[in-house]
Amino acid sequence: MRTHTVEDLTVTLEKEGADRYIKISYPLRYGVYSEVRTPDDTFQFNLNGEIKTIQGHGRGWLDASEWLKRTVGNDWIYFSAGGYTGAYDFIGEYYVPCLSYDTNAVLFSDRFNSSDVAEAFNAWHQLRDRLARLDLSALDPKLAEFFGRVIEMGPAQLENRARQFHDIIGGEVSVLPPDTRHVEYDVIPVIVADGCLYNCGFCRVKSGNKFTLRPAENIIDQIQALNEFYGRDLKNYNSIFLGQHDALFAGKDVLAFAARKAYEGLAIEQSKMKEPRLFLFGSVDSILQSEEGVFDMLNRLPFYTYINIGLESADADTFRFIEKPLTPKKVKKAFTRMMAVNQTYSNIEITANFIYGADLPEPHLPSIIDLTRNNLDHFHSKGTIYISPLENIGSKEKMRQEFTEFKKLCRLPCYIYLIQRL
Repeated sequence: MRTHTVEDLTVTLEKEGADRYIKISYPLRYGVYSEVRTPDDTFQFNLNGEIKTIQGHGRGWLDASEWLKRTVGNDWIYFSAGGYTGAYDFIGEYYVPCLSYDTNAVLFSDRFNSSDVAEAFNAWHQLRDRLARLDLSALDPKLAEFFGRVIEMGPAQLENRARQFHDIIGGEVSVLPPDTRHVEYDVIPVIVADGCLYNCGFCRVKSGNKFTLRPAENIIDQIQALNEFYGRDLKNYNSIFLGQHDALFAGKDVLAFAARKAYEGLAIEQSKMKEPRLFLFGSVDSILQSEEGVFDMLNRLPFYTYINIGLESADADTFRFIEKPLTPKKVKKAFTRMMAVNQTYSNIEITANFIYGADLPEPHLPSIIDLTRNNLDHFHSKGTIYISPLENIGSKEKMRQEFTEFKKLCRLPCYIYLIQRL
């Protein structure tokens, strides 16, 4: 790490951040990155020279502890402090990720319409303009190389990079598992299957396609292309998302193949970030059909694995209303299996989603309380329950109140599902 001063800019190349993801109530950066500080803002760039975060520390910034972060899919996220205790109670994190697209309106308003955010983006553009006017040949060669990458990585190039990324994996990731919050959503996706088993009527992220496995050659091609795409910045990633909507149904052989090839081909062992994680979605049918050998295999991988299952409800009328081909009996069996796996395997945690909406049948919420309280004789720390708001939640205040009451009764950790794409 070396710090340079250029006019009123303080530039630190390859700054070392934290090497583990932790829950903490102040801004923390992870991995290795380069930083440019101006009198008003701090800009942080990944090792490819792409803008990663913008944080204000002067004029007009809403809160000096909040920041903007750009994803590899070229979306911007505003991380809001949101009243630290309240945010943690609702989502399990000290900061609420406010997204630049229409989702997750339960906890916050649209931050991207604020003048503060507009000023932050303008400050980034002005910084690039300043760097472009410098005589790079007069600077330290490493500093000049970094400035050159920052200048190159303007909005058009970042948009092109996002398209290249989506081309590699075969399209956008329409939703990440809620458990990816544990790594601030910094995952590399490797798609093992497209479509899903149910294509439910209520779902906002479904493709409408039936479940189809990707061939092994496609998985290998993705990994090789992703290695090249991430380039210098690959060392800042330690987590893989095996997508898309029901990777668990792909079965033991496909999961083992993809996870091990990704671990090797994406150099996870050499990552600056410790404690690698593997994330995937599952379904009621996939968890019920999975033999113990699947979980034995996942438990032996060099990852801690999170599997997120969409249970949605435990009420028959609700399943008919949302057009999901499940029964309360099946859901209870899946929930029982989930709890058994969590108690048996030290390197696996299965979590579950339930929906929330103003139009759902009256027995819906009581059915979930019965399942997650009356079927358990004590509180369990593994097996987080996520409440996923539908488009019509009615009163936000009522939703928050009912969630708070549910959280008190539930005998598992319980948070709201913030839907984020990639």
